[in-house]
Amino acid sequence: MKTRLSLLAASLMAALFAACTDTTGRLSLALSSVRPNGITASASLSGAGASPAVVTAGDSTLIILGNDTVIVRSAQFVLREIELKRVEAVACDNIEGNGDCEEFETGATLATLPLGSTATETMISVAAPPGMYDELEFEVHKPEAPEDAAFIAANPLFDGVSIRVTGTFSHAGTRSDFTFTSDLNAKQEVMLPTPLTVSEGQQANVTLRVDIASWYLNATATALVDPASANEGQPNENVVSARIQASIDAFRDDDHDGHDDDHVDN
Repeated sequence: MKTRLSLLAASLMAALFAACTDTTGRLSLALSSVRPNGITASASLSGAGASPAVVTAGDSTLIILGNDTVIVRSAQFVLREIELKRVEAVACDNIEGNGDCEEFETGATLATLPLGSTATETMISVAAPPGMYDELEFEVHKPEAPEDAAFIAANPLFDGVSIRVTGTFSHAGTRSDFTFTSDLNAKQEVMLPTPLTVSEGQQANVTLRVDIASWYLNATATALVDPASANEGQPNENVVSARIQASIDAFRDDDHDGHDDDHVDN
């Protein structure tokens, strides 16, 4: 009996010691669709350009340019291999646990972009060793069987679809509902404007911002297109696909306002 009590006491002491000597911090990843300040990335694609006005209304986002309006009511996309790279690492690799990157998620994950008056929404939080991190890496991923069979079973609308947006398009007062889908498969490597520091016992916050207001600009950035015209095989598919990939950035965001805390906010 004394032996059992001694072993129990030793186990409890070991657990308490481990808790007291925990040297990890935490990393939190949030999503945002808040517009960047100043000139948008979408304008730089055309070399000219228009910058749409954005109005938030409840849980929807209104994108307005001239006589055109895109009302976005939902926006979801599939991500996988979400990792934050340490400053000293050259790149993230496929070897788990080797310390070059901190992994948020490795399998297919459905992300819902916050719209309307919601500035940011936390996607996931993980324990992380102290250090400095300077790049967020992930894949926009088109789920396919058999690799993603379980994900597709839980999210059947995303069978072969990586991005899905619903809403209403209005041109000169004529309105039509749309569903935009994309089968984009693309690896994204987003440098943080300022390296992120993770300290023992502290939480560091990274926001992945998607400037959805730039997605549906036409090729010359002078008008908005009907998002349905950017579906597979439609005339604006390539333009919108390029704008999606150019619309993403990431940064430290401890106050969760959707803007860079280090004031390097385009």
